[in-house]
Amino acid sequence: MDNTHNPERRLIEAIQKGLPLVSRPYAAIGKRIGMSETEVITRLSHLIENGTIKRLGVVVRHRQLGYNANAMVVWDIPDEQVTPLGKRLGQIECVTLCYHRARHLPDWPYNLYCMIHGKDRQKVLDKLEGIIQQCDLTDRPHQVLFSRHCFKQRGAIYTVNAIADTPICEIP
Repeated sequence: MDNTHNPERRLIEAIQKGLPLVSRPYAAIGKRIGMSETEVITRLSHLIENGTIKRLGVVVRHRQLGYNANAMVVWDIPDEQVTPLGKRLGQIECVTLCYHRARHLPDWPYNLYCMIHGKDRQKVLDKLEGIIQQCDLTDRPHQVLFSRHCFKQRGAIYTVNAIADTPICEIP
């Protein structure tokens, strides 16, 4: 398929490696693929509305910013409390990620995960202690898992090349 006749495909290919770090990224993308800034924004909005693009977000390379003490805290929370507690944890400023996962009994009893990024291990532990007190989690079993390795961070890849007939979605 010739992508010159498929503006959505051209747009997806143009954004999948990230937006340019300029004051008007949609104008820069548009210039590169022959669209106006307004057309880029309109087409992206449509692709999000119809579910082709699930979300646009930022991939922060936190280690390059000095955040090297990063902890995933895993909690064993009664199932009926996971959603309200997860919402509460997600509102806490130092919690950068919070989600529910299935337990894998008997080896892994944890079902609520939250990430705390920090520049200093002790400060992360201090933040965690504040969370425990604030959310009354003193008696809840949990583990603190500090990162030892940082895997490659990137967004989704939707097309392999300009002549692919079928979009391929790889969610890292």
